[in-house]
Amino acid sequence: MWTADKWKDYEVLDTSEGEKLERWGSYLLIRPDPQVIWQTEKTRPEWKKPNGHYHRSSKGGGSWEFFDLPKTWQISYGDLVFNLKPFSFKHTGLFPEQAANWDWFTELIRNAGRPIKVLNLFAYTGGATCAVLAAGASVTHVDASKGMVTWARENAESSGLADRPVRWLVDDCTKFVEREIRRGHRYDAIIMDPPSYGRGPKGEIWKIEDTVYPLIQLCEQLLSDHPLFFLISSYTTGLQAGVLTYMMKSALKGRHPDHVESSEIGLPVSGSDLVLPCGCAGHAWWD
Repeated sequence: MWTADKWKDYEVLDTSEGEKLERWGSYLLIRPDPQVIWQTEKTRPEWKKPNGHYHRSSKGGGSWEFFDLPKTWQISYGDLVFNLKPFSFKHTGLFPEQAANWDWFTELIRNAGRPIKVLNLFAYTGGATCAVLAAGASVTHVDASKGMVTWARENAESSGLADRPVRWLVDDCTKFVEREIRRGHRYDAIIMDPPSYGRGPKGEIWKIEDTVYPLIQLCEQLLSDHPLFFLISSYTTGLQAGVLTYMMKSALKGRHPDHVESSEIGLPVSGSDLVLPCGCAGHAWWD
């Protein structure tokens, strides 16, 4: 498992009965986690004094209960600064486990010895975009949600990266890729973190099982003559690590990546030997 174990402003303090207790900077949150099917005694006193608790509803969805939690606050990862706020379906605007991927591609970019042009699809609030910019590459950031792109720009500004080379685009990712192919544009690296299900800005339906493989095939046509890496993340149960590996080897076979690996990504749980699984990631890269 690839573990995001370098956080100082975030940690999973405990897990039990379908929930995880987390520290986000100075604030404690309790949020549901479908992986936590075990029942252990909740001995940590922090369980009794959270700043926010997301309660799942038996009818689907859920709602937040707040106890002295600000509307927004910030945490840092190295020099990166992220703006957080609790919003729909238990989220805060950041997936801390993705730091395992940031560390991986940051090293590749910094050791490349040449300018690197990155395409970030389904780019959300820009965690990967900020990490790419901080590593010295240029980025095209694409997400179907205008609100998420605005949030990502705010994260870049908070991280001191507002003057770095980045394009912020609100667009359907598949349609954008198709247009970029027609324009003849190329990228040295591609990042994608597709949702299991979603809708584009004009109501386009995205269902990952039906659309992710054709999208990877399209993205192969956007890779430059000397690509650096291709990264795909997945929180979809059916897309396990082995599936990601095979998809990438098959869809990128025309580019002959030198290495293809996939693994679960996870977060260490403080005071235990547990690493909480948080989805999977697939890495392809060229020497």
